[in-house]
Amino acid sequence: MSRTSIALFNNKGGVGKTTLTYHLAHMFRRLGLTVLAVDLDPQANLTSMCLDETEIEELWENPSELIAQGAAPSALPGTGRVRSGQTIADAVRPILEGTGDVAPVEPAELQDGLWLLAGSLDLSRFEDKLSNEWFKTFAGDIAAIRTTTAFHRVMEQAAAAVHADIVLIDVGPNLGAINRSALIAADTVLMPLAADLFSLKGLSNLGPTLRDWRRNWQQLVLPQVPEGFSAPRAGMRPLGYVIMQPEMRLDRPVKAYERWLERIPWVYSAAVLGENPKEQGGDRHRIATLRNYRSLMPLAHDARKPMFDLKAADGALGSTQKYVQTCYREFRALAEGVLARTEELAAE
Repeated sequence: MSRTSIALFNNKGGVGKTTLTYHLAHMFRRLGLTVLAVDLDPQANLTSMCLDETEIEELWENPSELIAQGAAPSALPGTGRVRSGQTIADAVRPILEGTGDVAPVEPAELQDGLWLLAGSLDLSRFEDKLSNEWFKTFAGDIAAIRTTTAFHRVMEQAAAAVHADIVLIDVGPNLGAINRSALIAADTVLMPLAADLFSLKGLSNLGPTLRDWRRNWQQLVLPQVPEGFSAPRAGMRPLGYVIMQPEMRLDRPVKAYERWLERIPWVYSAAVLGENPKEQGGDRHRIATLRNYRSLMPLAHDARKPMFDLKAADGALGSTQKYVQTCYREFRALAEGVLARTEELAAE
C-alpha cells in the first residue's frame, strides 16, 4: 500500500483517543505494516504509554544546554531506543527560536517495524507561533508557510527514514493552532466517540471547522506555495468513527446511552460530511464499537504492552485471559476496517 496518514481526533477529551492510537499502532504492526506513531499532543500521553520514565527523561534533555555545560556530543544521554533531544518539540525549536528550519529528529524504535516520533510538554510553546502565522499564509508569506508546514515536513522526513506504510497522528482535544497544523498534514481523520452529549457537540464543532481549514488551505495557500517546497494537501478526509463504550453506571441508564447512540449517525453525516442525513441510511460510517476494557488497562500499563498482548505472566489469568482474546479480535477487526476504509477513499 502507498503511505497514508491518519489523525485520531475528537475535540472532546476523555474518549480514549490516545489508548486507541497506541493499540491501533501495535495491531497494524501485527498485520505486517511498518508504522510510525506521532505524538502531537503537548500533553505527550502517547509518549508516556510507549516509553518508560527514564527514557522520557533522556528524550527531554536539551542537547544544546548539555553541550553548553561542557558535555561532548558523544556523551549525550541515550539508551539505544531513544536519544536526547529527539522529540517533535526539538524538531520545530529552530523555527520557534528563529534560528533555522525544522531539525531532523530520529524516531524511537519501539519494536521491529513500529516507531514513535515522541512528543514533549515543550511543544505547547509552539502554539502562539502557529497561531500568529496562520493568516499570513493566505498572503503567501513564505516564512509563515514554512512554520505552518513544519509538522508535515518533520513527519514526512521521519516516515521516509523508517519506510513507514502508515502514520498515526495523536493530537490533543481542542481546535487550536497546533491541531490545525497537525490535521492539515493528515490524509484522513478517524474520530473516536462516546455516546453522550459532549461527543455530539464536539462533532457539531469539528465538522465545519475541518471544512473551513481545508478550504482555506487548498484555495488560498497551496496556489502560493513555491515549486519544490513540500506542503500538505490538507486532505483530512473523514474515515468514519469508532464508538468507545462507557463503563455503565447505575446513575446513567442504558436508555440514555442508546438515545445518544442513535443520534450519532445523523450528527456525523450532517456536521462532518455536510450531507443530508435523511438521504443517508443506517450507520454506515461507524467502523467499530469497542467495549470498555478498563479492567485490562492497569495490567497493560504495568507490562508496557497492548491489552491484547497480555499473558498469564502479566496477571491475565482465567477469565481475564478470555477477555484479552476478545480484545484482540475487536482491535484486529477495527484495524482491518480502518485499512478497508482507507483503500476505499484512495480509490474514489
